Amino acid sequence: MRAATYDGKGGVEVIKLRDDVPQPEVGEDDALVEVAFAGLNRADILEREGNYPMPRSPITIGGLEYSGIVRSTGSRVTNLAAGQRVCGLVTSGAHAELLAVNALALSKVPDGVSLRDAAAIPESFITAHDALFTRANFALGETALVHAVGSSVGLAAVALVKRAGGTAIGTSRTAEKLERAKTHGLDYGFLLDDGWRGRVHAATNGRGADVILDFVGAGMLDANLGVLASQGRIVQIGTMGGSGASLHLGLLLAKRAALHGTVLRSRPLDEKIALAKHFERALLPLFARGYLRAEIDRVFPLADLPAAHTHMESNANFGKILLAL
Repeated sequence: MRAATYDGKGGVEVIKLRDDVPQPEVGEDDALVEVAFAGLNRADILEREGNYPMPRSPITIGGLEYSGIVRSTGSRVTNLAAGQRVCGLVTSGAHAELLAVNALALSKVPDGVSLRDAAAIPESFITAHDALFTRANFALGETALVHAVGSSVGLAAVALVKRAGGTAIGTSRTAEKLERAKTHGLDYGFLLDDGWRGRVHAATNGRGADVILDFVGAGMLDANLGVLASQGRIVQIGTMGGSGASLHLGLLLAKRAALHGTVLRSRPLDEKIALAKHFERALLPLFARGYLRAEIDRVFPLADLPAAHTHMESNANFGKILLAL
């Protein structure tokens, strides 16, 4: 089968398109999916560079999310049949024509949602929903501050905050991304410069944000704690700006605040199945009804994966980068 592989660690030159990759083995609990579209995520960049752990495999194939058609199922599968449209998350391997996945970890794509859109949804909305509601217990009327608001997860978080009756504040290094994020419900958008903390306090009448979703990491921790409301919650989703940080415990205690970390990839299969079922039941129908939408930046052919990586590394994308298979 055709797949995009990493031939070592390094720059985009290690990405190789191959037509001789063996088809994945399908277990009795698995479904074999013919991939239509796959997402590109920041983790794929880190994997290529050797800075993000991948499952051990003779052939290194990236890709954490996908949409496609079920081609066949294992002998014990009862929840799916060949020909059904599905999407979901995997630990790796989505940048290939075929993908073997535990059938219970798949989500059925409802009528009214295209496979193109379905591939742009899982990583962004599962991550944002889990961070906001499972980790941070976001509640009606609260305020959420979302850093890197022009990212696919950031935009998903804004949309979910608004669906939950909250106020969405976002930061970005690009004014254009802040303006465009307003179409997803952003209430206040601030450039990530020396004055953003004061603007957050002003927008919340000095109270601060109840929940903060952060992708940057070490360099933002003190500032985040400073603009956090009493009894607020910070959810650390990424560490693009570094992972080693010191924490002002006195301020954390005084605010009775909480700091949560989250990652999807390393969770055990039973948790991933639970996430997939909740996603299928609670989130995907909102896309079918038009209440939520995925922001797709660009769609690259699989053969142009190096160009897609370069585009993401430039931070020019607004929303999800997809690969068409």
